[in-house]
Amino acid sequence: MTSLSPTIHLIDDDAAVREGLALLIGTVGLRVTPWADPQAFLSGFDREGIGAIVLDVRMPGISGLTVLDTLVAQGVDQPVIMLTGHGTVEMCRRAFKSGAAEFLEKPVNDELLIEALQNAVRQHVRTRERHQADRAARERYAQLSEREREVLGLIVAGLTNKEIGRALDLSPRTVETHRANLFAKLQAESLAQLIRHYAALVDEASAG
Repeated sequence: MTSLSPTIHLIDDDAAVREGLALLIGTVGLRVTPWADPQAFLSGFDREGIGAIVLDVRMPGISGLTVLDTLVAQGVDQPVIMLTGHGTVEMCRRAFKSGAAEFLEKPVNDELLIEALQNAVRQHVRTRERHQADRAARERYAQLSEREREVLGLIVAGLTNKEIGRALDLSPRTVETHRANLFAKLQAESLAQLIRHYAALVDEASAG
């Protein structure tokens, strides 16, 4: 990740609003990068950083909802909080349907915005940690031998060592060795952890 310090990207064409919100957000220790032009934001913001996006709905040239659709289409995972001075139920519905984390009306309630931002940043950190863990699990799974994958599949299916030995025509000692190697290679400390992190990969491999 490029930065471990959360950054809030604030996109609003109104300079007074940008300045006021940047000061407010800064009071809780969050770093703010203000943008007047949504196109410049889309071209230049750090997609790898941790944080959230505060996006005005009505801007000249390109609407906030269009920016939101673009972010979703590009796979950007930073939560987006939409702001509008002219909210309608339909606009709110469309924003949430497009993937917005929150929809707030101007003038914004300071506490509501700060709470929404802190929740969004926490959510983003959790999402990134989960993706990192998934990626690490995939890399470890890829290092298993064909036989180890077979044994893992049978462990996940709930078979005992004896049953695995019969299914694969292996001695109990050999099954024990494979099992120990699996736990070491996959860095699993318990059977529950092994199943939680690798059952989906086993299913994926057998389906493929």
